[in-house]
Amino acid sequence: MTTQPTIDKHIFDILLERGFVQQSTDAAALREALDASVTFYIGFDPTADCLHVGHLVPIMLMSWLQKAGHRPIIVLGGGTAMIGDPSGKDKTREILTPEDIQHNLRAQKELFRRFVDLDNAIVVDNGEWLLQLNYVEFLRDIGKHFSVNRMIASSGAQQRLERGQGYSFIEFNYHLCQSYDYLVLNQRHGCTLQCGGDDQWFNILGGVDLVRREQGETVHALTLPLVVTSDGKKMGKTEKGAVWIEANRVSPYDYYQYWVNVPDADV
Repeated sequence: MTTQPTIDKHIFDILLERGFVQQSTDAAALREALDASVTFYIGFDPTADCLHVGHLVPIMLMSWLQKAGHRPIIVLGGGTAMIGDPSGKDKTREILTPEDIQHNLRAQKELFRRFVDLDNAIVVDNGEWLLQLNYVEFLRDIGKHFSVNRMIASSGAQQRLERGQGYSFIEFNYHLCQSYDYLVLNQRHGCTLQCGGDDQWFNILGGVDLVRREQGETVHALTLPLVVTSDGKKMGKTEKGAVWIEANRVSPYDYYQYWVNVPDADV
């Protein structure tokens, strides 16, 4: 492992300066929490067997926080991938088989080693607790904290409903499952900060609220700006498909050419 650079200013200031912060819960409280070492997590659903450029911003955030002395938890979503994250999608995701999910989990895990010191991080699969849940007990103990009215009012649900596309029942459950992840990680590892793309703000706040209700503890949330084009669409797609970060999927030449040829308006 290479020697980590010395960070000579507050990590929250670095994140702000570098454009990593889109929204956060109480900024003053989060800054104070980051004065000491915190355990934080970012989730990655294994929808493919490789990471793409859209993953790089949260991974870079994770690297910076780790360099500042904070402990990362990489949550590989073997459980939530069974449902499919509806955030920012105009239709229900294709449901992956358990075999595909496990294949993707194994492939993704090794890629994180390039960016994060895994010897000083925690890597977990949320399938460990989600796939073992008793559904009726989960509804009684966890579901009671969630308002259907609030879920329907979320921006993602509203966009789907306004387009007449609807929301499936399984997609509503995604919000509960991601929120439950935060509760489990808080109980098991003392996790007090969840980070993710800004399209995850509603899901992350669900976890913050669930920890408060179940544990009586105030925890934090931080979202990152999405890397989007000038018309608001996520960057990282070409005619050939996603811009992967594996040389055997996208050659270094093609990867370089993608960024060189980004239109000025998108830059």
